[in-house]
Formats: sequence, structure tokens, C-alpha cells
Amino acid sequence: MAVPKRKTTKSRAGKRRSHIRVSPKNVVEDKQSGEYRLSHHLDQKTGMYKGRQVLDPKE
Repeated sequence: MAVPKRKTTKSRAGKRRSHIRVSPKNVVEDKQSGEYRLSHHLDQKTGMYKGRQVLDPKE
């Protein structure tokens, strides 16, 4: 069984994990309602997506 010969240092482990991070979500302001939503998602309040009515608006 393979066993590491030396302990991995904090700096080396940090270099390996440097690309592992949480990326920010792409939040945009809706042009019609002014609400914030994720891009490429429909607006839950109005039910609109790409200028079309997809769902009934929530009351």
C-alpha cells in the first residue's frame, strides 16, 4: 500500500486547492419588474422569461 514519505505542508496543500472555490452567482436585475434574479431563469414574481409569459404570476 502506498504511504506518503513526508507530511504534505500547508503551503503545498493550499497550492493544490487554489482553484477550489465558490464562484459568485450571475445575478441580474430584471428590466420590467426591477427584481433581482439569476440570468437564464424566469422571474418567479411575474412569470416572464425572454419577454414571454410562461407561468401565471404569483400573488
